[in-house]
Amino acid sequence: MPLLKEGKISDDPWVHWWDGDPEPEFGPVIVTLRRWREDRDHLLERGCPLGIQLTSEQTPGEIRDDLQYFELVALDFPVFTDGRSYSNAKRLRQRFNYKGQVRATGNILRDQYLNMLRCGFDALEVKDGETEKDWQTATQAISTPFQPGLEGQPTAMSLRQRRMAGR
Repeated sequence: MPLLKEGKISDDPWVHWWDGDPEPEFGPVIVTLRRWREDRDHLLERGCPLGIQLTSEQTPGEIRDDLQYFELVALDFPVFTDGRSYSNAKRLRQRFNYKGQVRATGNILRDQYLNMLRCGFDALEVKDGETEKDWQTATQAISTPFQPGLEGQPTAMSLRQRRMAGR
């Protein structure tokens, strides 16, 4: 599956190693929380870059003591209306000061892209055939956000309150 990172579509060097799948021979892998808990020592001994996939029910607090081992945390959107992964991305960045890649996976719509960036995601797994332009257009559709983001851009409500207060 292609990857959108820094606004560019690229090949993804990471392989999802799902529960029940055979072990990839070598290279960066993204594992489930279950596999991490069951095979932690083996995964660390592999000597390859390691990422973890969290479902929307799993929180970064469950891996907070192990974050230093992961170059990537993938957060799943099982349906586009499930927003828990937004909160988990912000938690990773703000509460746990995570500096690695935070990736969105699953059912992602282009309308959500700008908000994902504002919450701390820096990569998305996208469908084959989607272009950079499709995704870049989504970041320009809204000039003033409604929710606060990590970058500190003023929200529509804060701008409205300033205007009403005569500032």
